Amino acid sequence: MNKTEIMERYTEWKDAANLPADLKNELQAMTDDSNAIADAFSTSLSFGTAGMRGVIGAGTNRMNIYTVRQATEGLAKLMETLPAADRDRGVVISFDPRYNSRLFAHEAARVLGAHGIKSYVFDDIRPTPELSFAVRHLHTYAGIMITASHNPKQYNGYKIYGPDGGQMPPKESDLMTTYVRQVTDLFAIPVAVEPDLREQDLLQIVGEDVDVAYLDQIKTVNVNHDLIQTVGKDLKFVYTPLHGTGKIIARRALSDAGFQNYDVVVPQTIADPEFPTTPFPNPEFPQTFDLAIELGNQEDADVLIATDPDADRLGAAVRQPDGKYQLMTGNQIASVLLDYILKAKQAANELPEDGMVVKSIVSTELATDITNHYGVTMKNVLTGFKFIAEQIQLAEVNHDHTFLFGFEESFGYLIKPFVRDKDAIQSTMLLAEVAAYYKQQGQTLYDGLQALYEQYGYFEEATISEEFSGLDGQETMANLMKNFRAHPLTEFNGVAVVAQEDFQTSVKTAADGTETPIDLPQSNVLKYWLADGTWLAIRPSGTEPKIKFYVGIKADSQAKANERLESYIAAINHDLLQK
Repeated sequence: MNKTEIMERYTEWKDAANLPADLKNELQAMTDDSNAIADAFSTSLSFGTAGMRGVIGAGTNRMNIYTVRQATEGLAKLMETLPAADRDRGVVISFDPRYNSRLFAHEAARVLGAHGIKSYVFDDIRPTPELSFAVRHLHTYAGIMITASHNPKQYNGYKIYGPDGGQMPPKESDLMTTYVRQVTDLFAIPVAVEPDLREQDLLQIVGEDVDVAYLDQIKTVNVNHDLIQTVGKDLKFVYTPLHGTGKIIARRALSDAGFQNYDVVVPQTIADPEFPTTPFPNPEFPQTFDLAIELGNQEDADVLIATDPDADRLGAAVRQPDGKYQLMTGNQIASVLLDYILKAKQAANELPEDGMVVKSIVSTELATDITNHYGVTMKNVLTGFKFIAEQIQLAEVNHDHTFLFGFEESFGYLIKPFVRDKDAIQSTMLLAEVAAYYKQQGQTLYDGLQALYEQYGYFEEATISEEFSGLDGQETMANLMKNFRAHPLTEFNGVAVVAQEDFQTSVKTAADGTETPIDLPQSNVLKYWLADGTWLAIRPSGTEPKIKFYVGIKADSQAKANERLESYIAAINHDLLQK
């Protein structure tokens, strides 16, 4: 889009009638700032692996009532092509505590209502996994979750869920995007009046009715209830919802399971869109645990558990013998949970012969070794929990596998498939139980992890994100990926590349040139396998202007693993980011 077109867009918005005061003021303030205008209007928000996400504000490249209406109009147009029975199932809508989340949720309902499509809107903030559950529980055709997950306070987002409760898969998402792009006049999108929708039964408020049903299912997550009733009383842990939706459900779930000996980080139980105690409410960041560590030290807690603002991701830290807390990575948490599930099922003679675990292609290979040990199938999918949900659905339709666990390295896990997205409420329940299991043996979660390393080898992984913001950010990212494909790596960090997987062309190429097809959807991802067992992946983010570099290594000791990982991280920063 050229400068003239950008200014035309800007002027159209600036002169629009009935524009909310906050948007009007923001547009007025950027009058003399061409860079701000270009950033807000040169493009439109797009759907990535987790929907639409962006900075709250005025413009086509911002989260506001008009871009929310546009996205919802696309969904409505999609639903109008469906048989009446599917269209009449309606849409369930939930939201987190961020700025404008409730407003965006109700705006979406007003757009759907203008098309005669019924909405079920939660009465207050609820976790993303409960929204996924609600789609299945209420038998709606779709779900909308207004959230920016773990992003900073200036962001909000819009996730779309399909009939199975999973995030809308690429085919339907692409079709919806087509309808969205056909909406050229964002100010002409029809919206209904909410009281009229209530009178016509096109908008129904839900809440406790869904909570009870969801919590009933959560009770099935824990494996050893006797363990919780005995050792669970001795386990001391701290829980924090990081100013988010976990406050609504997690404590009720913990109480139902029998966990009583825990404390909450009180300031972070306040659903505050400013996230005043943790500007980056992401459980993979060490500073996110500062208040939990402070409380943990006061209470001599064994474990610290944090769920992100929409309660789909979980992070944890374990108290070490020296009294300090060791933060666990998403891969480490997943490995400990997975081993516990499979071990418990095997001990109870409940491990199915067709058992299946699903992980993303950039997640730890320790999990693969664990599943091989127990004779369980490991399926690898593209990044995005929608692809894990897709495998669950296929297994149910084909009756060929029983889902046991799914995870992504980015702190997302799913234990039971009554939800079709990562679920930090489920994960909190099981992680607390696993901590109790190790406490019974005089050990910690971290000791359990070390035992896995001793059995399978020492695995370490890292993710390096490089941001490409600004007008030319997307172009720079595209050129970088183009360059990697034009000049394939034959060696990296002094180690030969034995195979390259290009998920955009769906071809795996060995060092001798032999090609084999990759049976996964096309995606702009490159993955390399090295002679020393290391793997490296490069993937542009689907929701942020970033390229992510993933690396996973394996060694026969922790010292060698740390040394090798540091070497590869240095090589990524020095060699790949200079391309």
